Amino acid sequence: MTTRGDGMNPVRTALVIGGGIAGPVTALALRKAGIDATVYEAHPADQDGGAALTVAPNGLNALELIGAADAVRAAGRPVPGMAMGDGKGNRFAEFGGLPGLPASHVLARADLNRALHDHAAAHGVPIEYGKRLTGAEETAGGVTARFGDGTTATADVLVGADGIRSTVRGLIDPAAPDPEYTGLIGLGGFASGSGVTPDPDLMYFAFGARAFLGYWWTPDGRVAWFSNVPEPDAATAHASRNTPPAEWLERLRDLHADDDPGAALLRHSRAEDLFVLGGIEIMPPVPHWHRGRMVLVGDSAHAPSPSSGQGASLAIESAVELARCLRDLPGPSAAFTAYEGLRRPRVEAIAAAAARTNKEKSTGGPAGPVDPERMFGFVQRFRIDWDARVTA
Repeated sequence: MTTRGDGMNPVRTALVIGGGIAGPVTALALRKAGIDATVYEAHPADQDGGAALTVAPNGLNALELIGAADAVRAAGRPVPGMAMGDGKGNRFAEFGGLPGLPASHVLARADLNRALHDHAAAHGVPIEYGKRLTGAEETAGGVTARFGDGTTATADVLVGADGIRSTVRGLIDPAAPDPEYTGLIGLGGFASGSGVTPDPDLMYFAFGARAFLGYWWTPDGRVAWFSNVPEPDAATAHASRNTPPAEWLERLRDLHADDDPGAALLRHSRAEDLFVLGGIEIMPPVPHWHRGRMVLVGDSAHAPSPSSGQGASLAIESAVELARCLRDLPGPSAAFTAYEGLRRPRVEAIAAAAARTNKEKSTGGPAGPVDPERMFGFVQRFRIDWDARVTA
């Protein structure tokens, strides 16, 4: 059902810049709020990429509000539980998910993007590809975006859902910070015939002696894995994509040689299945999320470390909360201020916790016992009340 708030809201149209995860979700949420939105994506329609990610219970709950949860579930696989241990096969903790919450879903980023794009298009959201934003001009009555192909588009507001290297962030604040390197390089692959048989309902995290390893079962019988390799030099980390996969595989086999089950998984992985994400980056706190008729959502405003398991879910939450604020408050300034007030404390707290996890990845694991409710309850039990009215 489409809702419009009290009828005083002058925001009726929106330009959503970026067609990753946050873009289609923002457009769907705005449409539910009665605001026409068009998504402008810089890459071609057939552009794929990225590794696997998790949509957590809080992200799925937010997707339910815009009718997209089933499409995302169909593109992935439920993995409700988690096991944490060291590189010698010892377990710190194992749990099957928090009571009362849906299972997290793991899926390839490309599959998530495709599911969201298809769902948005099927529900009337226009998505234009090959539209790279080069600039924007505001007037008293709207904002006009300029694209690299020479075209323009005008609407009441412009939403920057254009990722960690956001163009919109620089338009809002030319002094905005750049992404920061975490000190870890991300790599991943698949193992076949390793003899490692993970429980299909668990995702495993092993703090090895020299590198961190995560792994899980896949329906084709292989074991998917990722490794976070400590690397203090940012230039070396960013150049890691240029290292041949075969060289990386040999290095990973050495790093995990004394780890169980890391050694077996790496022995049974092939260089052609390896993907190198390069240096893992996060966004430090962004001082200005909005200016005039422009606002940030998702990774452009808050990109926590992948250690949080929350990058996609937080982007989804923020998209829905932004739509609520634009629905209920009279004008962009009030709506954007309320939106930032709702979101900033939560996303920065989760980012800080993920930064602590990154340190644990380099030091062999958590210092004390793991309490699942204490560790994940605040994050995963969060729910947005779509019907509640936002006040300034």
